[in-house]
Amino acid sequence: MTARTTRRTKAAQSRIAAVGAIAVAGALVLTGCGDQTKKDSSGTATNSAPLFSKLPKSIQDAGVVKVGTNAEYAPMESTEGGKIVGVDPDLADALAKQLGVKFEFTSGSFDGLITAVNSGRYDIGMSSITDNKQRQEGLDDKGKKLGEGVDFVDYFTAGTAIYVKKGNPEGIKGIEDLCGKVAAVQQGTTYETALKDQSKKCTDAGKKAINIESFQNDTEAQTRVKSGGAVAGINDYPVAVDLSNKADGGKAFEVINKQYDAGPFGIILNKKNTQLRDALKEAVDAIIKDGSYQKVLEKWGAQSGAISQSAINGGK
Repeated sequence: MTARTTRRTKAAQSRIAAVGAIAVAGALVLTGCGDQTKKDSSGTATNSAPLFSKLPKSIQDAGVVKVGTNAEYAPMESTEGGKIVGVDPDLADALAKQLGVKFEFTSGSFDGLITAVNSGRYDIGMSSITDNKQRQEGLDDKGKKLGEGVDFVDYFTAGTAIYVKKGNPEGIKGIEDLCGKVAAVQQGTTYETALKDQSKKCTDAGKKAINIESFQNDTEAQTRVKSGGAVAGINDYPVAVDLSNKADGGKAFEVINKQYDAGPFGIILNKKNTQLRDALKEAVDAIIKDGSYQKVLEKWGAQSGAISQSAINGGK
């Protein structure tokens, strides 16, 4: 689940948001502590948050930013004790203090997030979503127009990583070593596309194609690698590192090499929602400046993804 990184090649793009119906996989909600609304002497509601006035009136009145996510990608977003936790929810808490409204997370399918944001189900999507031109313009991996694109507010950087079973029994050193082997990946992701592209390179070079096994969620892909049914899985670097550190006490997986082709993760919004987009960018820059951004990344061991300034549609 994979922020979710400049713009990288297909092999390094994180999960692709397809334009399809959203399948909500449980409403797991976390609410940020951003409501700073008070009443003045006349009884009129006021809000002391620095950037509250920059928000659209509809968000001001609601007091909530509805966030769609896919909480399967620790340390970015996952569930613990029925709550959504991780880098993204904690950053949202910091943003909430700047904006003076709550951020309410709901977990559903990753491949429906763009559709859900553009339909108004969510105000934003925040789920390790790689910012790239394909998503900005609503295109498939071949450049065909599929639907509406989205705007991004970039807040993190991550690259691609390949993870394997502990001990690397097949001696995998990179994606080119997967020719003729089984690789596991989450369905509908750009990693799946990257494996297809690499498989073609394999056959063009006279080697066997990659046997790509695509799963509905990343947990299933991880299980396939752990069991030895697949020699490798591909994921965002911080997710792969967290997986290798924590699964079975660090005894299940290891990450091959360092991350490569890093690019930006962004918060996604409907292209018409420019006022909220611009307010979020200001809020991201504010938490970078006041240090709360860095504290969140350090808490989750995600310092490698820190950026110095936000951008709108910075992906290539």
